[in-house]
Amino acid sequence: MTASSYIAYRHGGEPGAPLVMAFHGTGGDENQFVELIRQMLPRAGIVAPRGDVSEGGANRFFRRTGEGIYDMADLAARTERMAEFIASTHAAHSGRPLYGLGYSNGANILASVLFEQPRLFNRVALMHPLIPWTPKPQPALARLPVFVSAGSHDPICPPERSRALIDWLTTQGAAVDPLITQGGHEVLQAELNALQHFMRIPDA
Repeated sequence: MTASSYIAYRHGGEPGAPLVMAFHGTGGDENQFVELIRQMLPRAGIVAPRGDVSEGGANRFFRRTGEGIYDMADLAARTERMAEFIASTHAAHSGRPLYGLGYSNGANILASVLFEQPRLFNRVALMHPLIPWTPKPQPALARLPVFVSAGSHDPICPPERSRALIDWLTTQGAAVDPLITQGGHEVLQAELNALQHFMRIPDA
C-alpha cells in the first residue's frame, strides 16, 4: 500500500488556517473528531485517516498481541508509513501550521510518529496515550507545544505510564501542557476545555 492509500476524511479549511490531522481511538473512524475540531477551530483544515488494522472488526492503527502489549515491529512499520502520509499531506498544504490530535490508539500512533519526526508538527495533542516503552532521546522536540491528558483511574493506561511520558517529553525540552483528571479512559469536559485552549494558542 502507498502512503496515500488511507481512507480519510478531508476538509480544506481556509487558506492560512491550521491543518489538523486527527487520529481516532480503537473502534472509531475518520469522522470521530470532525465536529469537535470544527467547533474549536472553525477555519481549520482537517485530515483524519482511518486506521487500517482490524481487531475483531474495530479499526486500529497498529497491531497488538494483548491489552497494552504492542507488536513493536508492526508499530515501527506503520509509524514509518504514517509519517510519510503526514508529510505528504502537509506538503499538499504548504505554508500552513500542522497540528496533530489523537485519542487512545490514535494518540499512540501520533506519539510514535512524534518521537521519530517531531519537526513535522507545530503542535500535538495526545489524549489518553499509552506508551509502554521509553523512547530514545529526541532533541528536536525542544520547545514544541505538546498537550497530554490522562485519567488517574484509567483502566487501560496506568497513571504511572502517563506521568512517565510527561516526564520524558519534559526532559526532551518540549513545551508540555499536561492534564491528569480524576476520570478513567473517557474524555471529560475538563479535557475538552483544556484542549480547546491549547489548540487556539497563536503559533509563534
